[in-house]
Amino acid sequence: MPDFSSGSAALDPDRVVASACQFCNSNCRLRIGLKVGRIIEVRGEPDDPVQAGNLCVKGPAMTELVYNRHRLTTPLRRVSGTKGSSTSVFAPVSWDEALDLIAKRLLRLRDDGEARAIANRTSGRLPRGVGSLVARLFAMLGSPNDTDVGPVCNDAGGDALAMTFGLPNFTNGYGVDPATGQEDLGSTRYLLMLGTNQAETHPVTFAHLLRSRERTGARLVVVDPRRTPTAALADTWVAPKPHTDLALILGMLGHIVATGRYDHEFVGRWTVGFDELVRHLHGRGYRPSWAAEITGVPAAVIEQIAEEYAAARPAAIFCNAGISHQLGAFDTYRAIAMLATITGNVGVPGGGCNFMHNTWPGGLCLPPLPGPVPQRGPALPVGPDAFAESILSGRPYRLRAVITEGNPLVSSANTSKVREAYRQLDFYVYTGLFMEEAAYYADVILPVCSGLEFEGVYMRRDDRAIRWQDAAVPRVGQSRSDIEIWVDLAQALARNDRRHSRSYWTDAFPSRWRDYRHLWAEFVAHTPGMGGMTRERLRSRSEPLRWPCPDLDHPGVSTLYHDHPSWYRAAESLDPANRGKRFLTPSGKIEIVTPAQERLLAPSGHTALPFFYTHPEVTGGHPTIAYEPGFITNPLKPQALTHPVRLAVPGSKAIHRRYPLMGMTGRPSVAHFATVTHWTPTGKRLNGVRLIQIHPDTARAHGIAAYDDVIVESPRGAVTGTALLDPGIRADTIFVPNTFGPAQLVGYQFGDPRYQAVNHLLDDRYHDNLSGQQAYKCFACRLRKAPA
Repeated sequence: MPDFSSGSAALDPDRVVASACQFCNSNCRLRIGLKVGRIIEVRGEPDDPVQAGNLCVKGPAMTELVYNRHRLTTPLRRVSGTKGSSTSVFAPVSWDEALDLIAKRLLRLRDDGEARAIANRTSGRLPRGVGSLVARLFAMLGSPNDTDVGPVCNDAGGDALAMTFGLPNFTNGYGVDPATGQEDLGSTRYLLMLGTNQAETHPVTFAHLLRSRERTGARLVVVDPRRTPTAALADTWVAPKPHTDLALILGMLGHIVATGRYDHEFVGRWTVGFDELVRHLHGRGYRPSWAAEITGVPAAVIEQIAEEYAAARPAAIFCNAGISHQLGAFDTYRAIAMLATITGNVGVPGGGCNFMHNTWPGGLCLPPLPGPVPQRGPALPVGPDAFAESILSGRPYRLRAVITEGNPLVSSANTSKVREAYRQLDFYVYTGLFMEEAAYYADVILPVCSGLEFEGVYMRRDDRAIRWQDAAVPRVGQSRSDIEIWVDLAQALARNDRRHSRSYWTDAFPSRWRDYRHLWAEFVAHTPGMGGMTRERLRSRSEPLRWPCPDLDHPGVSTLYHDHPSWYRAAESLDPANRGKRFLTPSGKIEIVTPAQERLLAPSGHTALPFFYTHPEVTGGHPTIAYEPGFITNPLKPQALTHPVRLAVPGSKAIHRRYPLMGMTGRPSVAHFATVTHWTPTGKRLNGVRLIQIHPDTARAHGIAAYDDVIVESPRGAVTGTALLDPGIRADTIFVPNTFGPAQLVGYQFGDPRYQAVNHLLDDRYHDNLSGQQAYKCFACRLRKAPA
């Protein structure tokens, strides 16, 4: 069919703007076509070989954030109504009024000696660099509680990579490495995907891997309790019990070591602690037969994938939230990093540990603060639900003011508890696009821009690839970018602070930083490894540029730790002490286990060599975890506290007498990314009904037919949905999609039900005490048909 819009006087764009899709981590460039200032087309970038002109269904839906009648358009303050009630009344105020109100409340707490009672929680929707502004402002206030989205998302993988290799980043890249001319991940011979549904969460980069697979014949193995669209394309689909991936990996490690299939030369030259690993695996009996008893995966299958992975050169591992959202996430990721290490698949094109991570690679740095700042005590324990505990119980101290750039009323575990906490919170500021669930608890609401309304950078967090995006359309209403909001809040603090002169704030937050071009120049000038990532260079490229990239002559790094001059040059730019180092650990080698690691982890209850434990609500009564009541300094995040734990304590089968099934949560489909896509007509039209995936045998045993309304109950609460009968899921497991919430008004357009958040079912006590990751991937539950 010809494109009859081409050549049309009405439908030919008069201007095309290069922007970016912000609905997942594929980092697709959007070529926004405009006519008389109105968006009339959205296309992909054909000159980027990875994107290859492609977009998934979400790309064009970015326009539905701009042209959306539900957008917040002006600052609001609470006038009346109970916090959390949909009958709450809010009145419009000016930006200065709203920011002055916030500034006065924060300064009052500071002046009363309660600076630590102020907290902020960011999310993945933010322009890059907002976290650096928040950290700066909180340092000046004297609060340690500026937190990011990591515990909801993927912090554990970065923590494990940093301890093992030296940097907390996805190790390889998509496309050709310009330093070597070699294809990187596209050259792999083996794709081992653990707990990641790339077809729906990273569709465009996954399509690149599939195109490369046609050329290389690479084998694709997917490990997931359900047969996702990714697993449907696999050569082998392995379906373990939820929350037992650690046992699977330990069994693979044990088999590879016992049969001598590891890379002897690489291990001998580039690792520390291999002999200790061998003794650990042997002494604990970690073999495929042992892992089979725990995971439900036949020992022969575990042996097969271990042998295939060890024999393939190169072989790449991919992980995402399916691993991160386990209470043993850090230890599981460490075991996976050891698997890549002993097979020589680190620092080579087409290999690596490609663990999706959350933050800017290495952090974005600003000039040093011009003067001294207050001493700050320890931050709250890692994990977003520490906020709720602090508000409700005062442990370890009480929060009184919280600002969020996300929606904790849907994203946090144990939603009932979080609701009550935000209802009791003294002062809450919500920033967002829509009146989401959290907005009804707010005292002040600030309207933000959508991604097509501001200039800045966007990042493919996977492989550290950065794009510049230009603003495509004017701001909707009085909305401001998050960058502007934090600079403007600093100006409001300057107006209202009676302890410091105005310059205390204005010198630290110059008004020119409201223009992202100036702020980005500061980041480039002060952030190690970023000297070559200027706005001019980024804007001139069809392809993104990868960090680290120390100067304008450097091509950027695709394969971290590659034994190549471009890597050594980049590594030294990060820290002069890295000169000549291949791996950026203290030893300069991959650290499987060292005495220093053991000393660091011991107070937390962990060891450097992982051993098996799992969630107490996994069926079978396996070894699990117990949390001590006190607090210690978190060894991986020393600015924060954490509970020490006891690992491998005996488990119990008692809970499964009443709740015999295991539930898990995850992305509803490729149409959705977090809660924001539920505010687009495309998202709600395609996937506005919460489809609960149930094995037909399980449904039959419960008297449930296809598309019946069903109720899922856990010891914490209950949620509703529609039965989706599918043999592609374990019979002992059900899948309840996340990101649905009761405030999503767009669903009315299609007659969709209003759902309570799935996290009502989760127990927020269970989390990784090192990374703070919440355990979204297993909860004991039962199922019944809803009354007619």
